[in-house]
Amino acid sequence: MRQTLVAGNWKMNGSKDSITALLDGIEQGLDAVNSNTEVAVCAPAIYLPLVAEQMNGTIVKWGGQTLSKEASGAFTGEIAASMLLDFGCEYAIVGHSERRSLYGETDQDVADKYAAARAAGLKPILCVGELLEERESGDTENVVARQLDAIIDQEGVEALADGVIAYEPVWAIGTGKTASPEQAQEVHAFIRGRVAEKNADVAEKVQILYGGSMNAGNAADLIGQTDIDGGLIGGASLKPEDFLTICKA
Repeated sequence: MRQTLVAGNWKMNGSKDSITALLDGIEQGLDAVNSNTEVAVCAPAIYLPLVAEQMNGTIVKWGGQTLSKEASGAFTGEIAASMLLDFGCEYAIVGHSERRSLYGETDQDVADKYAAARAAGLKPILCVGELLEERESGDTENVVARQLDAIIDQEGVEALADGVIAYEPVWAIGTGKTASPEQAQEVHAFIRGRVAEKNADVAEKVQILYGGSMNAGNAADLIGQTDIDGGLIGGASLKPEDFLTICKA
């Protein structure tokens, strides 16, 4: 049985005081979270030491929101996998739609970052998903397949066993729109089937999260779908009561 994972992506939000309060609120509610549910938070890099200090000794794990494909060197402003590891990170998000659209990250860039995270011992959370116009034109599966295949072609399908996949329809991120449980399940099943074509064992074991405006109100219905193994949570992860409600779902 696959373990459920609920991972918060705080994006570029928070302050020292607000993050301290957020972590306090999360910690106070962890006793009610099912033992089969793994909880993680992906914080702005500058606040990872604070997260590490507060969450040490709890069930909560933490990670970065991106990383460099390079190990070190003259890459001003970048964060290496080894730097995330220095502060106890277990996860790193790669290929988030905002990185793809706002910063021009290509499928090849994402594959290189996935490889860098995996080689360092981090668990990459690979984001895949389509734009609204791509869904409306019936191109969802082609887009998701292309994004998946970038990893498979470079690292081999077995590399997916070392990471997590997050399906995030771009049209549902930060918009308040959410794929219906049936729409989300359809794409999750496609992803698992695509991986199964190459390795059924990896397909059965890999966690596939939903990442498009999951919130306290819709989490149970989404996570209740056969191939949805949790959520990559944006806005709702900034409110401890909402985030915990999703974890309990």
